[in-house]
Parts: sequence; structure tokens; C-alpha cells
Amino acid sequence: MTDLQETTETEEIDQTKIWHKTACVLCSANCGLEVRLDGREITRVRGNKAHVASAGYTCEKGLRVNHYQNNTSRLTTPLKRIEDGSYIEVDWDTAIQEISDGLKAVAEKYGSDKIFYYGGGGQGNHLGGAHSTATRQAYGITRKSNALAQEKTGEAWVEGQMFGTHTHGGFHDAEVAIFLGKNPWHSHGFDQARRVLKEISNDDNRSLIVIDPRRTETADLADYWLQVKPGTDAFLLAALGAIIVNENMTDDDWLEENSVGVEETKTMFRDVPIDDFAKRSGVTVEQLRAVAERIVEAESVSTYEDLGIEMGPHSTLVSYLHRAISILTGNYGKQGALGPHTSIAPLFNYSAAGREPTDPVTGGKIISGLVPCNEIAEGFLSDHPERSRAMFIESGNPVHSLAESDKFRAAMRKAELTVVIDVVHTETTEQADWILPASSQYEKAEATFFGANFPTNTFHLRPAILEPLEGTLTEPEIHSRLVQAAGVLDDVDFQSLREAADEGLDSFAEAFMAAAMENPAVSAYGAVVLYETLGKSLPQGKEGAAVLWFSCQMAAQKYPDQIRAAGHKGEGPALGNALFEAIINNDDGIVFTRHNFEEAFNFLTTSDQKINLSIPEMHEALGELSEAPDKYTSEEFPYVLSAGERRGFSANTIVRDPSWRKKDKEGSLRIHPDDALEIGVVDGGRIRIRTQGGEAVAVVEINETVQPGYVSLPNGYGLSYSPAGGDSEIVGVPPNQLTSTVWRDSIAGTPWHKHVPASLEAVPT
Repeated sequence: MTDLQETTETEEIDQTKIWHKTACVLCSANCGLEVRLDGREITRVRGNKAHVASAGYTCEKGLRVNHYQNNTSRLTTPLKRIEDGSYIEVDWDTAIQEISDGLKAVAEKYGSDKIFYYGGGGQGNHLGGAHSTATRQAYGITRKSNALAQEKTGEAWVEGQMFGTHTHGGFHDAEVAIFLGKNPWHSHGFDQARRVLKEISNDDNRSLIVIDPRRTETADLADYWLQVKPGTDAFLLAALGAIIVNENMTDDDWLEENSVGVEETKTMFRDVPIDDFAKRSGVTVEQLRAVAERIVEAESVSTYEDLGIEMGPHSTLVSYLHRAISILTGNYGKQGALGPHTSIAPLFNYSAAGREPTDPVTGGKIISGLVPCNEIAEGFLSDHPERSRAMFIESGNPVHSLAESDKFRAAMRKAELTVVIDVVHTETTEQADWILPASSQYEKAEATFFGANFPTNTFHLRPAILEPLEGTLTEPEIHSRLVQAAGVLDDVDFQSLREAADEGLDSFAEAFMAAAMENPAVSAYGAVVLYETLGKSLPQGKEGAAVLWFSCQMAAQKYPDQIRAAGHKGEGPALGNALFEAIINNDDGIVFTRHNFEEAFNFLTTSDQKINLSIPEMHEALGELSEAPDKYTSEEFPYVLSAGERRGFSANTIVRDPSWRKKDKEGSLRIHPDDALEIGVVDGGRIRIRTQGGEAVAVVEINETVQPGYVSLPNGYGLSYSPAGGDSEIVGVPPNQLTSTVWRDSIAGTPWHKHVPASLEAVPT
């Protein structure tokens, strides 16, 4: 019995004294939490010490999840835009039917491939995205994108060709940990990040290396802080790799056995002008040599890249270079080094890397099926005959989070139909034709597919701790209604599958597989079929987790020995059932696979299961780097703006109430004292920021952690919010009023949010 059932079925229990198990939804770490409730309010929060991954760890953000759950912007009924631009409330049946008819009409008029889908999972909710696959299948929607396409597609493209799978560092055990454009003190990225950083920093036998233009909280702990000039990470890494190659620091015996393309890669590094590149990066050759020697002498090295380089110049090349350095020094497939991992559901299709189609309208590379975010608006605003005509958005706020917000607004207005599923009113819902209100992440069972540990990997399904707010539906229910409205499940016998589910998982597995053989619609729309059948037999609040049954069956086929090594028993479908039952019944999360380090090479899908260092586009880009500029500023825009820094009181845009911030309430622009003096601004004063994308006014914070010529704004600010249901207000700068779709990576199309040329001027008080 879940906590939700206990508190709803046993009236005499004082709910304010019960600790409900859940998780934080404010970053990808999703640390386990325990919370107390008073009605619908989350009144107390603490780390869940029994959680399989976080073990009681949490940060200041997780303690404030009530600001997400309870705010005055909640949506409670479907809304339809009428001719004058205002909205009217409609009932759910009307909304589902009219949206279904609208999607069919667009498909009939232009082709279903002209409908664009954006979203499918935020920092804490991926189950809705799993159900969206059925909706996209039902309406023939093939064009899609999500937030990963403005962050991780370059990395995925490199990893697909180099490994054929995703890799992640073993930071808990690494002798040397390297962070590039990454401040895990605030952005985490692995379990118990601050604990791990402190452990490395306090251990004389371990080293922390940070490559970042700003002296971050992580850099403060580092043994080596390489204060790279903004946007020159590729020059720094190329010089570092060249030192390792030219001074014969590579692990040649290991490379001979485990890698291909080694000599071609070494040749490219040998031609790097080390002195010139070091100078251009702002880091001395002596510093680079010291870091190279530390890497080579270490038993294990792990690296982590993040948005600081993924949203800047040469981002895909940087993704390649630091991995090439790791492989040249033998740092893969051992404790504390880069390694692969199992997945309940992979986020990318790594096997397709290097063979991507291009967008018919923009020509951009569609990596793992995702249209580059910087090209979505262009795909609507173009006059190209293949342009997109309708937009379906969920679990995302692209108007606020993608480059050049006004351009995305224009794209939504040009679309002939726009549908948005969200928990609250956002900058994106304001542009929609239809708004469907979803239940919050604490009102339904949810999970993420971010787990990336090796050799032991974990998964956490958190239960609903509150009933859905009246008038809202969970995403699985919304998608089920949309799919059934399409008529594609009319011939599916739900009742017999429900009866089999009531008998138990063994009976259900047999019945489902037989039904899928008899009727292709059962597997084609499997997420909805599972929700409507198996889901009805699951504990209250966990119905949407039925989709995980199929993932567990696939995992059991792929990793049977490793699932059994994690303590789950059975063969074939019975093993998948055992894994599914463990996930459903354990609110602290489970270990779902347990590997040996020797198995790391079994994950490789490259030729001969060896690591491929020879990626022609990357070698070409490295060869051309000498001719590339090392700065993109100009006389008109002399500063570099990092638009979207992670801070202690910034988070993703699902937290709209500005009162959750105890510090930095308006999201100040951090600026070096020398620049402040030259411009004539004081701490707490106002400054006007102007870029190619737009302009804004921010509060000044004079801060020595940033370099002269480099300024930063936090992410998650500039959101419209209606206090107590009154007129909306905006606190802080919306960063993407300042970015531009023009500034983007030449290969993956990822935006340069962290490297925006800007001008600054004082605003008179």
C-alpha cells in the first residue's frame, strides 16, 4: 500500500506526521526526498537516507519543491483560444475531440509530417514522454525535438561514432576528475555531487581539474583551475592533447588492443601549434603540461562536459577532444574512468550517429531524430513548401528556453494549430490555440531515464503523494484519450488484457504477447495499451508506470545476467516481470543491473567492438582550428555574455514563483570590478545589456569570479508569474530575449547561449 492510499483510506492518521517518499524535480540528479504534507502544501522536506542513489543527499533547491507544487499559475481546465485572442474554458471531451480533429485536418491538408512535436520529458518527468510515442504514431507525427537538441546532440553524435553508446565518468572513484564548462556544485550531474567534490578535494592522492572561464564553486575546490578565455576550450584541449601525443604520454599498448584510428588521430594532434593555442586559450603551456602529467600518472580519470561548452563555439569538437584525450591515455572501462551504462530507456539512438538525415526546410543535421532547436522556428516561418504547419508541445517551455524567444513566438502564431500540455501558464501556453492542464509531478507516478552509473545502475519510480488537482489529468491519461480519439485502438480488446493483468504478471505477459502477434496496434500503441490494461491493476497513483513493463522486458532480454546479479530472479519474461515488480514496489529506488568492469567493451557497437578515434569531420575541424577566430566579440558588442548560469537559487523554468529564492532575487548580471568601473556602474545598480538578439536591463553584481570582458546572467529568471492570482509580473531577465538563433554550432546546431556577444551601458538611477 502506498503512502497516498494510507492517507486517503485511513482518515484517523494525521497526514502532517507522515513522511512521504518522492524525489526532487529541479535538476537531472533527482535526489530522493521525504516530505510532509498539510493538505496540499509540502511543509517539510528532507533527504531520503534510504534512497538507492542519493542516500539522504540534497541541496538547497530540493528543500523548496513546494514552490513548484503550489503556485497561483496552475491550470485547472482545458482552454481554447477564440478569434479575439482570449481563451474560453471547455470540457475535456470537447478539447480532446477538437484537437484530434484539428491534427487530422492538418495531416490531410499538408501531410502528417508537417506536424511538429516538442518535448517529451523534463528534469523529472519522462513517463509522459514515453506515452507521447503512441500519440505521435497515431497521428503520423515524425518531426520532433526537445531540450536535449540544444545541449547534448553534439555529444551524442561524437559518442555514437566513437563508442556506439553513451558514456559517463565514475567520479565517486576517479583519481582525477575533470570538469569542462561544468559546475557540479550547483548543476550536479552525478549522485551526491557536493559530497564527492569535497572528498576529492580533501584527498591528497586525488585531483580535481576545472576548465572554466569563471571561478566557480567547483573551481574553488580544484587542484588545477584552468581559467580558459571564453569560447576557446577547443584551443586548450587541442594543445593539451598535443602535449600528451608529442611527449609520448599515450598508453600505446592499451590503444593497440582497444582502439582504432589511433595513428590518424595522433597525426592530427602532432600538427597542433601548442604555444599558439595555449596563448589563444589564456592558459600557459606550463599549466597544460602539469595537467597532462597529472592525467597520465593517474590510475583513473573521468571527464564531464556540460552546457558551458555545449552551448559555445566549437562545442561538438570539444566533445570529441576531451574524449580523445581520455582514450589516448587509456581511461575507459575501468573503475573511476569513463564507462558505458545500462538504461531502462535510452535517450538517444547512438547507433545512427554519422548517418543522419537533414531537415528538408533548414538543411540541419537531425541527430537521433531531433531537429536542432535553433532551426525549429525557421521550419515554421520559412516559405519552403515542406515547412511545418502545426505544433504539439509538452513538458517544455520553448518560448522561454530556446534562443531568440520572439522568433519562437512568431512561429507559434504562424502555425495553423498549436497544442500545449503543461501544469501552469507559461510563456509558451500564452501563444497556444489549445492548453491542456496536466497534473503536477507530485500528483502522479514519475521517473526519469537519466541513470548513468557503471558497473551498478539504479532506477527510481516515485509514487504520487497527492491526488491530481481537480480539473487536471496526467499525461498518460491525456495521451490515452488522444490516441483513442484517433480511432486506432478500436479493434483492441482491452477487457481481456485487463482480466489477464488481474491474474498476475505472468498471465499478462502471455496475453499481451499473444495480442500483439494477433493485432499490430497492440505493440504500435503499446504505451497506451499498457496504461489502459496493466495500469488499471497497479497501485493507486502508479497507473502511468505500466509503460515500464515493456522496458523491463527489453532490459531482461538484453542484460539477463546483470539483472540477476542485481538480485532479481527469473528467466525470460519472468525476469522482466520480477524487475518490474521491484520497481513498482520500492519507493526508494532499486539497483536494476550489476556489471563487471570487464564487460565495458561489450557495450561498444563500433567495428570490432573497439573505440573509434577517427571521426573525419572532427579531424578536419581540428586541422582547421588554426584558422578559426578565438573571439567573436566586436567593437559594437565587446563583451561575452553567458546567458543561463547555474546558481544556488536558479533552476529550470517549472518553478515560477520568485519568492522561492532566498538570494539573488532578480538574477543579477555578474561583472568584473574593472569592467564595472569602466562602464560606471555600482553594485546593485542597473545595467542595459544589448545583443544581436535583443536587449534587457539587469541588476549589477560586481563579482571577481568572472573575467574582465565576461559577464553572466542566471537561468530560470524572467518568468511571468501572477501573485495571488493578480496581474502577472516578471522578475529578472529572460535570457533568451538576448540570444540569437544565428549563433550555433556548425555540426549539431546547438546554440551559443553561453557565448553571446554583447554591449553594456549603465542605466541612470
